[in-house]
Amino acid sequence: MPEIVSDEQWLEARRELLAKEKAFTKQRDELARARRALPWREVAKPYRFETEDGVKTLAELFGGRGQLIVYHFMFGPDWDEGCPSCSLLSDHADPAVVHLAARDVAFWAVSRAPLEKLTTFRERMGWSFPWASSHESDFNLDFRVSFPGHADAAAPVEYNYGLNTFPSDEGPGASVFRLGEDGRVFHTYSTYARGLDLLIGAYNWLDLTPKGRDEDELPFTMAWVRHHDRYEPKAKLVTLGE
Repeated sequence: MPEIVSDEQWLEARRELLAKEKAFTKQRDELARARRALPWREVAKPYRFETEDGVKTLAELFGGRGQLIVYHFMFGPDWDEGCPSCSLLSDHADPAVVHLAARDVAFWAVSRAPLEKLTTFRERMGWSFPWASSHESDFNLDFRVSFPGHADAAAPVEYNYGLNTFPSDEGPGASVFRLGEDGRVFHTYSTYARGLDLLIGAYNWLDLTPKGRDEDELPFTMAWVRHHDRYEPKAKLVTLGE
């Protein structure tokens, strides 16, 4: 139990925290400006993706828009279903796609699994965003989100801009691209690991609660996450003092 205080003491403490929250908001705005100011690099390799509308190039994924966000969804070629943590993020991304489109942004999920597996799993999850298979290209390897043959979780792989241990042969990430007027494609940004936190609305809600994310005692941070059709129908009610 935390300290119990009077109304006046609570308001004083809350105003002190509000000042820190406002400072953080300004810092986040500045970080966003710095992110937008990053230099670009041209994507010269002719990647090909299998989609429900046939084979497409990276430029064709823009679909007439000037900006593209690719979510690197963890779904390996031999997997039976997509990653639960990536599914949690996708539960939040799916309803945002229509709003992104209104701001000149196309959204695609991309995975190495065959297209049939992707569309079957998407139907099960009830999502509608477009999903492409990169199985026949080096896209996932070049953007450092797939590590074929990686079987030793203690062995480092190049992920999140350095050598890091990783427990899987697939990793999550998000990459952003800009389409030039001349048709050239530019890579403007990629983020991985906890850089994806802000894209998960449930985490932001949990951060408002007294228990927070409540992950310290778990074997790994997202061990509690399930596909949304696999949670228990009724959560156990916990009362103070238990």
